[in-house]
Amino acid sequence: MQNSSIIEYDYSITKAFTFATILFGVMGMTIGVIIAFQMAFPELNNLAGEYGNFVRLRPLHTNSVIFGFTLSGIFATWYYAAQRVLKVSLKESPFLMGVAKLHFALYFITILLAVVTLLMGYTSSKEYAEFEWPIDIAIVIIWVLWGVSIFGLIGIRREKSMYISVWYYIATFLGVAMLYLFNNMEIPTYFASGGHGDLMHSVSAYAGTNDALVQWWYGHNAVAFGFTVPIVAMIYYFLPKESGQAIYSYKLSLLSFLGLMFVYLWAGGHHLLYSTVPDWIQTMGSIFSIVLILPSWGSAINMLLTMKGEWQQVAASPLIKFMVLGSTFYMFSTLEGPIQALKSVNAIAHFTDWIVGHVHDGVLGWVGFMIMAALYHMAPRVFKREIYSKSLMATQFWIQTLGVV
Repeated sequence: MQNSSIIEYDYSITKAFTFATILFGVMGMTIGVIIAFQMAFPELNNLAGEYGNFVRLRPLHTNSVIFGFTLSGIFATWYYAAQRVLKVSLKESPFLMGVAKLHFALYFITILLAVVTLLMGYTSSKEYAEFEWPIDIAIVIIWVLWGVSIFGLIGIRREKSMYISVWYYIATFLGVAMLYLFNNMEIPTYFASGGHGDLMHSVSAYAGTNDALVQWWYGHNAVAFGFTVPIVAMIYYFLPKESGQAIYSYKLSLLSFLGLMFVYLWAGGHHLLYSTVPDWIQTMGSIFSIVLILPSWGSAINMLLTMKGEWQQVAASPLIKFMVLGSTFYMFSTLEGPIQALKSVNAIAHFTDWIVGHVHDGVLGWVGFMIMAALYHMAPRVFKREIYSKSLMATQFWIQTLGVV
């Protein structure tokens, strides 16, 4: 084992996932622009036949951003931050290095296959869970490999106390594992029908109202454990490192963590208001959505108070601007969501662009800003060179801010 004072961290996997983050980010957001134009100008649906219409491109957009851009960013930051807070290098364990390489290779191949199958029209037709069963199996294997990486690094760590970010990454792993397994229970019709039909086709193991309940328990909490929990893990690491300020309140970070873990899982019913789902489940979804403001704002306020007395850094550093405004967008989004979850508000808001605005406030304003801040922080340390242009970074910040607003 190496002396902890001279640990040489291995960033090869971080580099690979960083490039994947950029690739899938550009792809997902470009497709998003295309389908936005298609909604305004329907004739653009005919540019590439069936492969270029809204029905094919919309799931490609959402999945590229969720499973491509965001997930790559989560993996990149894990392989960077985990080594540093646990005080152990990936290269110290040939086994864990092999797992990490396999993790990236299988992940990248699977996402490319997902892109191809969605373009070809293979879909389970479930929101954020459109992949057909062979892709789902591959994703489960990828997730298990990441779990081995997480608990393997924790097992050989030198730093005995685990920093709060590690707890958030563990929660991401456990939460998504549970959600993805249960919601993607499906029956391949080819095998169930004795070899008839399409090999890639399947039907959900649930039906009707039960299917809707499981779907939005998953759908809402995919946002919780994909767009919230791991992004909070990032900011708890990168903001103190970039600003030189200790977290304002470690106790508040733990309280917010426990609050998110308990409350988020019960709020999915707010996606099914005025449906055939039992009324008590709808009401419970609305109530827990309101309660969710507390742990969400707890995290965001903790971040903003970390910069207390150091606001000149926000003016001077485009990177800190990304993180501070990202936290602010997180506050907006986690107030907006609970308001929309009120039955009286939802009766008016549902099926309007305000819902779309809420989603993109969170995804572009919170997730997008934080992942880009993380990449900007990691790049000089991973590639051992300065950022090419800080003025370009600042320009990007203002264009993105204008776009989100």
